[in-house]
Amino acid sequence: MRVLWQLLAVAAVALIGGQVIASVPEGNPWLTLAVGLATAALALLVYAWIVRRTEHRTVAEVARQGAAPALASGTLAGAAVFGLVVLQLATNGYYEIEGRGSTTGAVGLVGFMAAAAVTEELLFRGVLFRIVEEHTGTWIAMAVTAVLFGAYHLANPDATWWGALAVAIEAGGMLTAAYVATRTLWVPIGVHFGWNFAAAGVFSSVVSGNGANQGLLETTASGPQLVTGGDFGPEGSVFSVAFCALATLAFLWLARRRGHLTPRRRRAERRTQGQTEQRTGPHAERAEQAEQAEATSTLPR
Repeated sequence: MRVLWQLLAVAAVALIGGQVIASVPEGNPWLTLAVGLATAALALLVYAWIVRRTEHRTVAEVARQGAAPALASGTLAGAAVFGLVVLQLATNGYYEIEGRGSTTGAVGLVGFMAAAAVTEELLFRGVLFRIVEEHTGTWIAMAVTAVLFGAYHLANPDATWWGALAVAIEAGGMLTAAYVATRTLWVPIGVHFGWNFAAAGVFSSVVSGNGANQGLLETTASGPQLVTGGDFGPEGSVFSVAFCALATLAFLWLARRRGHLTPRRRRAERRTQGQTEQRTGPHAERAEQAEQAEATSTLPR
């Protein structure tokens, strides 16, 4: 029941915030910035509140302590990965920077992308992945939520099945792995925002089939759809899939090193039961008796 209440609470903020952003006049990027940031902040507050009410715990995954550096490092990582995609496209002649774009357009995209990154991460990583992982372990939860995240993007105007699959692999893997490695939502929120803003706010690319954007640079992409992503944008490029898969592996390596991977529940229960039997079984009793006898023999007489 808690998963339903948490999803409804965050989704309500996302829906209302999205409607307000959509109603902002196109020529007012500063209002879009303000509404987007307000939506992101409200979503975080509502998430923390509903999780405390339904789970009766401290909501450490959105704690204020350490939030700024985690958010900053995630943003840089997301922007860097997308930058590698653009570099690869440009090197192979599929991407061209023609000149300067629009500064005011980029300002509005900061708010829009902040709202999208925060609400989607709270819904898919904060609620769905976290709760599914409790019952199935990290790997199954990652696969399930990746499929759901890809399917969620099929509703976009220029969505394709390949684009949805690419998003499931890229974001469903990279963003989930970022959360598993750090066990804080600030890093995946930062990665998500950094990727989206670099795509739309810097390189003026289409993001997940949502139409053209006007960012800091005027750019054009041309070439095979599998390479450029076509109308879906560079997220549908095989280069994006490759670089995000590498980032996913890096985050998972870090997660394993830190001991943050959760095994399947049955396997974990069997392991715990086996450890308990080792401590309480007949072998444990004989070992305890031997230790007592040895301790008695060493006492002074």
